[in-house]
Amino acid sequence: MTTHDQQALLKPPPLAKRPWSTARIAGHVLVALWAIAFGYLIIYLLGNLEKPILEFLLPYLSGSWSEYALRRLETHEFDSFMGRYVKQYISGFLVTLQIVSLSLLIGAALSLPLAMARASKWKLLSVPAYAYVYFFRGTPLLAQTFLIYYGFGSFRPELQSLGLWWFFRDAFYCILFAFALNTSAYQAEILRGAVQNISRGQWEGAAALGLSRPVTFFKVILPQALMVALRPYGNEIILMIKGSAIASIVTIFDLMGETRRAYSRSYDFQAYIWAAVVYLMMVEVLRRIWDRIELRLTRHLKR
Repeated sequence: MTTHDQQALLKPPPLAKRPWSTARIAGHVLVALWAIAFGYLIIYLLGNLEKPILEFLLPYLSGSWSEYALRRLETHEFDSFMGRYVKQYISGFLVTLQIVSLSLLIGAALSLPLAMARASKWKLLSVPAYAYVYFFRGTPLLAQTFLIYYGFGSFRPELQSLGLWWFFRDAFYCILFAFALNTSAYQAEILRGAVQNISRGQWEGAAALGLSRPVTFFKVILPQALMVALRPYGNEIILMIKGSAIASIVTIFDLMGETRRAYSRSYDFQAYIWAAVVYLMMVEVLRRIWDRIELRLTRHLKR
């Protein structure tokens, strides 16, 4: 038997053609309808950006295209939703970035001592840390926000006497406080799980070299744990971006707050579509950046 015959015998048999059943036809029709609806939505949204697109492309156009763009801009009355509210959306986007970034940084600073307390053998440290993590992971972020924003307002005289009323009377600080406490609980569990994932031999090897436990933790264990926790940390950031829409409920004009205000003035459903597009772009950009960071930090593990 020749080599060609052996290769022919090793090839898998061709797959049988699937019959066009009723379910398969219905599935293809539904996918086609979704594609048509999505294409119409893209055209509809781009129609609202016709004026800024033409103004941007006008210096680069020539000939008949330039004449068409000038005639279109001079004769057509544009009533673009984004033309009216783009500044508000940009303002809300920046507020959302501030809330998410600051709360994540504060939460990261709190998560390290929380994770160490959770992993401690001393009940005096581990039990309060467990209760903290259990509460903030087990209750909705919306309820925590209301407890801080409305609950602390009930103790205004006491807070004024302590000199803390300036903090709790501001909705932005209350949101920042609630989000930081919430994400610190999640980040603490992520970090604790990553530290426990590092093999015991790392500790033993560091001890054999005469390194103290604090030095071992910060110089040997923690860097490896952070690489293990990269993906869960990215998921937590994405959840915080989407969860930040809760801030709009307590008078914060973040992206969702500006969206609600734009809808209340225009009653145009695309207000929420544009908000969804912006959130989707934020998540996609973060995902790609996080993938690059992960590839960079774990390049020594690739073969």
